[in-house]
Amino acid sequence: MAVAIRQAQPGDIPELVEMINGFAARNLMLPRTPEAVMKTLPDWLVAVERDAGGGETLLGCGALVALTAELAEVRSLAVHERGQGKGVGSIVVEHLVALAKAREFSQVCALTLREEFFQRLGFEIVDRWSISPKVWQECIYCPKFHRC
Repeated sequence: MAVAIRQAQPGDIPELVEMINGFAARNLMLPRTPEAVMKTLPDWLVAVERDAGGGETLLGCGALVALTAELAEVRSLAVHERGQGKGVGSIVVEHLVALAKAREFSQVCALTLREEFFQRLGFEIVDRWSISPKVWQECIYCPKFHRC
């Protein structure tokens, strides 16, 4: 499977939101609205598989969100069932980290329920209380806050 990573486009939004909200319905991640994705579209990358005719099948997505001038978060990382177990999530994270470097962030974090996945990619677990309260200010309202 040849996976390509590209900037998300407005036409991707319905499928992105459907995929993310499917995981959210299973209590695996937070839901997103089409309006929220559209507002932050330049921060989104998608993983696609291209066929011989130039068509694309969306396999996954993720966003990079600035939390402070130095710190960015990998957010809404999702891989469609058809792309799972094939390295799609890792490729998306690697490209988001590269995007963070290009935007001159010195640190990248992920608030996640799947810490082992991110550890395999070089992330380290830190005590959430060691992070500035400004960073997780929105998080305290999240139903997953105590498991994140």
